[in-house]
Amino acid sequence: MKKSLLLTSIAAVGLFAATTAFAGNLTVVSWGGGYTKSQVEAYHKPWEAMGGKKINSEDYNGGLAEVKAQVESGKVIWDLVDVELSDAVRGCDEGLLEEIDPSILPAGDDGTAATDDFIQGTLVDCGVASIVWSTVYAYDKTKFSGSAPQTMADFFNVKDFPGKRGLRKGPKANLEMALMADGVAPADVYSTLTTKTGVARALAKLDTIKDVTVWWETGAQPAQMLADGEVTMTTAYNGRIFGAQVTEKKPFVIVWDGQVWDLDLWVIPKGAPNKAEALKFIAFSTDTKRNADQARWISYGPVRKSAAPLVGKHAEAGIDMKPHMPTAPANFKNALQNDFAFWADHQDELNEKFSAWLAK
Repeated sequence: MKKSLLLTSIAAVGLFAATTAFAGNLTVVSWGGGYTKSQVEAYHKPWEAMGGKKINSEDYNGGLAEVKAQVESGKVIWDLVDVELSDAVRGCDEGLLEEIDPSILPAGDDGTAATDDFIQGTLVDCGVASIVWSTVYAYDKTKFSGSAPQTMADFFNVKDFPGKRGLRKGPKANLEMALMADGVAPADVYSTLTTKTGVARALAKLDTIKDVTVWWETGAQPAQMLADGEVTMTTAYNGRIFGAQVTEKKPFVIVWDGQVWDLDLWVIPKGAPNKAEALKFIAFSTDTKRNADQARWISYGPVRKSAAPLVGKHAEAGIDMKPHMPTAPANFKNALQNDFAFWADHQDELNEKFSAWLAK
């Protein structure tokens, strides 16, 4: 009897130790592909090398659905999630995310306080930004023997630039780009989208290419669709196209006109099992050095002012990364910043309208 009790106790202790050890690991969730690779190289490996807890890296397709399900069930298994700005704001408002005190963030390498070193708008109540990225469109230059696409309007011009188009399956960025292609100035896009006629105008513009559109849902798909010849041009995350250009030597060209730029941020789901360690990782991964190091692997811009001058050459290809940043002056002439407040307020409504339009 005593032996049985002893074995049971040993088993219980062993299970507790294993559970505790696993709980000490950080589960970090991001978008996969070249983007996650840049995080692994710039953040994860140095973090573990300096004695930080082992990182379990998982991929997802964005949004708050999985975070909400975990929080509401009381079974939170994710510690850190890389999200778009509108989701960081919305998730905070809905009580799905932990608040993050900016005082945990280190000063910049030049001594500037973190709250002054981060670009304005990149620190929110429940999130700390790590990159500036953009949705652009790209094309395969081997598909056009004459003039090549140069403007957002050209993406919708199937007469002069025939071929299938790739679009992300959702309203975000598509509605904005459609309006810019239809002549709406970037400064007027969101005020136009607040009206029923504005949304109708955007969907009408999308109607002009709906029959030739191939829909994508994950960040890796657009570059693959171009490579396979499934489409001649597609919207995409700029870093994914850059990766195909540089590491795979694909004949792709990015059109920066009408780019919709945005931020990605670290957030912590409410009730995350390793909150304290997650906060330490956020502070580490968004310091000056790490913020600049990520830009050595993918063409997403740093959010710390002190990191921008440190952006150098690609870690493997050796090319200068500065001209490939979304915020490079030549790329930023006709750019639109994603309005996180607009999407936080209108996401559900426009998802429904977009789905209804798609089903027609």
